[in-house]
Amino acid sequence: MIQTLFYVSGVEYQTCNRVIYTDRSICAFKGSSVDISCTYSSYQTIRSKFWFSPERSHQWQSPSQPEDLSEDSQFAGRVQVLESERGRSTLRITDLTESDSAQYHFRFTTGSFEWRSSLPGTTLTVTALQVQVTRITVHQSDTEAELKCHSSCSPAGRLSYVWFKNGQKVTGVETSSFKGRVYPGDIISCALKGHENYGSPPVYAPKLPSVSVSPSAEIVEGSSVTLTCSSDANPAAKYTWYMKNGDPDLQPLSKEPQLVFSFIQSSDSGEYYCTAENELGRRTSDYISIDVTYAPKLPSVSVSPSAEIVEGSSVTLTCSSDANPAANYSWYKKNGDPDLQPLSKDPQLVFSSIQSSDCGEYYCTAENELGRRTSEYIYINVTYAPRLPSVSVSPSAEIVEGSSVTLTCSSDANPAANYTWYKENEDSPNASGQIFTITDFRAEHSGNYYCEAQNRRGRHNSTLQLIVVAGETVIS
Repeated sequence: MIQTLFYVSGVEYQTCNRVIYTDRSICAFKGSSVDISCTYSSYQTIRSKFWFSPERSHQWQSPSQPEDLSEDSQFAGRVQVLESERGRSTLRITDLTESDSAQYHFRFTTGSFEWRSSLPGTTLTVTALQVQVTRITVHQSDTEAELKCHSSCSPAGRLSYVWFKNGQKVTGVETSSFKGRVYPGDIISCALKGHENYGSPPVYAPKLPSVSVSPSAEIVEGSSVTLTCSSDANPAAKYTWYMKNGDPDLQPLSKEPQLVFSFIQSSDSGEYYCTAENELGRRTSDYISIDVTYAPKLPSVSVSPSAEIVEGSSVTLTCSSDANPAANYSWYKKNGDPDLQPLSKDPQLVFSSIQSSDCGEYYCTAENELGRRTSEYIYINVTYAPRLPSVSVSPSAEIVEGSSVTLTCSSDANPAANYTWYKENEDSPNASGQIFTITDFRAEHSGNYYCEAQNRRGRHNSTLQLIVVAGETVIS
């Protein structure tokens, strides 16, 4: 009880102006109705009285002058003030919304007094119903769950509830709890009986998750890439990310809605998927393909056949490089003219009948729009039989009997040739080696000499005729 003291002509009069609220706080469900009551009295005749809410002061013409709640547009058609007995006022608000949560005060005036106590009135809290889900058992095609229609209010008395499944009332259930099997696509909600239009938000298993990638343009190695998984679900879904063909027994790549590659690598290319799960079920997304582009890696070069290369055979050099998009290749010969056209613009450089002149070091380049790499050198060694040997004589002037004569044989060959010297009509060789020296040339040494150049690829002979005349040897 609140008393007010007045002073008139220096004389103190104790009078009793009072407002007593029935409830200091009330909690009510969204969509329901509430009665907020008080008793009031005054020693003077009350001229006006109304209910107001301080939280609505922003709508008043003057913030210091409360206005009648029944004239507030927010409450139009939803407010009644009832006077069931003298000195008792009841504010009835119907079709409650959460925005109605506020303090409510009663105000009255007399000819000389205005009740505007700053003390709290009645605090109203409007709360919506929520479905709480407790998973019991997960089956292959459905989930067995217990659902509870819950509110932060603790209403007095027994309330009746209505349960809805896929828009249809669940018959035979009027309690706050409901047990049942929930299938993918099921939508479940609850409401207070008689207030079905103010039901709880529906609960349901996750819908098919959608996946997105950022950036949506080309993904370049070394850049930052984020995959995002989202699914409509209530309760909210928990997310998990996996890579296709990964080990399902390993830990997931992420347990967040986003899978972030801060510095993506070519090895991260592949197909990814996510799962969305809540207490009512689990759904798996479609695959999303991640194609990481990158400049060519160091090219590798190979030669076929890998065995010894023989002149006249077919030889293929192959260049290969890991690149995305695929690389374009070019072949070059070391010390070749860089301004000339490449030997080949294909991954393979083919010699259909390789020649000794093709011996040398070769290299290739691999190039795409992201970069260019050059291979290491590969040496091509072409083997061939000795060419026609050439023979030289020293001295090259007249050869005098008794002098020293040196014969030299040379032949282009790979591998290098071995040399043997023969005299015509003699079966046994006269000497071996590239150089054959006769230190004391005599008449009996006259004759036809030739050398044989030989390697594992073949042999070739050369002829030299020596003639001795009158103590001199003439070479022809």
